[in-house]
Amino acid sequence: MFLSACSRRYFLFGGLVLAWGAMADIGNVAAQAIQGSGSTGTAKPLKVFVLTGQSNMQGHAQVRTMEHVGMDPRTAPILREMQAADGTVRVCERVWISSLGSADEERTGRLTAGFGAEGGGPKIGPEFTFGIYMEKLLDEPILIIKTAWGGKSLNTDFRPPSAGPYPFSETQLAAIEKQGKDLAAIKAEKEAATGHYYRLMVEHVRHVLGDIQRVYPDYDPRQGYQLAGLVWFQGWNDMVDQGTYPNRGKPGGYGAYSEVMTHFIRDVRKDLSAPELPVVIGVLGVGGPVNQYRPEQMRYKDIHQNFRSAMAAPAKLPEFKGTVAAVLTENYWDQELVELRARESALQRQIKKLEAEGKLSREERNSALEKLRSESFTERELQTLRTGVSNAEFHYLGSAKIISQIGKGFAEAMAELLSK
Repeated sequence: MFLSACSRRYFLFGGLVLAWGAMADIGNVAAQAIQGSGSTGTAKPLKVFVLTGQSNMQGHAQVRTMEHVGMDPRTAPILREMQAADGTVRVCERVWISSLGSADEERTGRLTAGFGAEGGGPKIGPEFTFGIYMEKLLDEPILIIKTAWGGKSLNTDFRPPSAGPYPFSETQLAAIEKQGKDLAAIKAEKEAATGHYYRLMVEHVRHVLGDIQRVYPDYDPRQGYQLAGLVWFQGWNDMVDQGTYPNRGKPGGYGAYSEVMTHFIRDVRKDLSAPELPVVIGVLGVGGPVNQYRPEQMRYKDIHQNFRSAMAAPAKLPEFKGTVAAVLTENYWDQELVELRARESALQRQIKKLEAEGKLSREERNSALEKLRSESFTERELQTLRTGVSNAEFHYLGSAKIISQIGKGFAEAMAELLSK
């Protein structure tokens, strides 16, 4: 049965309403598939999931934006899972987390909101709904080990050992020489940075697994644990790096990313002694599907699509069949939020123009803007603007509605891999 540590049953899977028996079958298959040695009696090993990446894995959705999740009938059921019966933020009883990189120090405890990026918090990242839905799908205790640092690349910071040293292109070398910079010093600095956060990730996972009770006090060493999966959610720094990817606007321009990601999967499996570790790749989807881009976005269309294709490519390799999946996070983008923000920006420009022309005083500016807003937006639209956004577009608008769907999508993809 599917009694959740968060005390709620689960009826939705992949956006479809399933019969209770079908859900039980999915959960039982997944649980049986990952039950390993080390269990005692009927107890199952603790399931451990590693979540890693850069700022969007940290998560920049302020808790106040959770209200917006409930405003859409499609996502309202997710909000009910994120809240306790009294409407407060849920604290899971059987899902624990160790988070490194999202704050100045490691944070541990039962999974709840507040394990996102520290600045301007409390915030949530994908870990929140990933843990909620993963526990429901498996009906077992879970430990999440999250390692995420903002502004980090795969080509350098997370570069795995078997990918070799960072390769400077001839164009890069020529530019360094032309600028009169110290090539030896630049290479030394790059060498020191290469793989640094990959090593930190592996070291922290080993550290947590070496003393699980430090993070998860209820852990029974007799039942053992199983490293059950890894979720990778990263990409922005590579996507905008024209030096590393000089042909990024052309087909295959991000081929190097696919190659390094393939090395990453192989190496992390080796270094964590989990040769068939299921891996979910969260494909960067800021802006939504490229075929829905607004006119001002079209100049980025090819670059964005090329990068997304490169991120997803390892999941199609024969050697990773059935053990690696790609989740297109573009499918969770909120176009309504973008449209409303664009309309609001147009109003702000209108007010600034009037002020510059001397038709509005500084004291009159705010009241004039509020009057325009009330005339231009419905009450629901104004509420959406107030509650839906808390950060920039490259952080998925700091939207709990987007981030909660992403975490749920990661959980469903992971459960599918485990069922195989």
